[in-house]
Amino acid sequence: MEAVVFDMDGVIFDSERLYRKHWKLTGQEYGIENEKMNELCNLIAGATREHNEKLMKSHFGEDFDYAAFREKTMTRMDAEILQNGLELKPGVLELFHYLKENGYKIGLATSTQRERAENNLKNAGILEMFDGIVYGGVVPNGKPAPDIYLKACEKLQTEPSKTIGIEDSINGVKASSSAGLYTIMVIDLIQPTQEIKLLANQIFSSLFDVIPFLQGE
Repeated sequence: MEAVVFDMDGVIFDSERLYRKHWKLTGQEYGIENEKMNELCNLIAGATREHNEKLMKSHFGEDFDYAAFREKTMTRMDAEILQNGLELKPGVLELFHYLKENGYKIGLATSTQRERAENNLKNAGILEMFDGIVYGGVVPNGKPAPDIYLKACEKLQTEPSKTIGIEDSINGVKASSSAGLYTIMVIDLIQPTQEIKLLANQIFSSLFDVIPFLQGE
């Protein structure tokens, strides 16, 4: 293996909890039950706004104003991040350092738009860790399509078969796997479904598990 491509939210940052918190708060304003929003959050995580708009409209009708719903959610979440910052997931810095020391290229494949993602990476002091980044909206088809991972491999100048993709979401695992990467799911809020268990090459509970795996232990 020559490279590792990371998802961002839920893998590098402990941000999926915030997303879910604010999606549910907005859902309450729209009269959507928390249980229903939890179910939808599992399907939304890691995907593009276009994918998520179609998903929400399929549940609530074509008249559902997804743009307004998303704007309320993201405005509240951005304010909380501005006030409190974002925590890195346990093990991420240790894994970055291991990869650098052992000659792996490091990539990022995130559905988050460039401005928001770049700000978060800069504030965490890890932007320079990446040899190649693909932000949301750059490729024709977002996750769960393979495009973003294929683009990341192109940027890193590696073959998908020689690249590891690390994901936490159903959409992300599907994208990495269908692009031909060796796919590792690191569990955050979403438990792997039977379908995901078949698609993921490895399923770990923490990024700390990735280093011994790479060492062949």
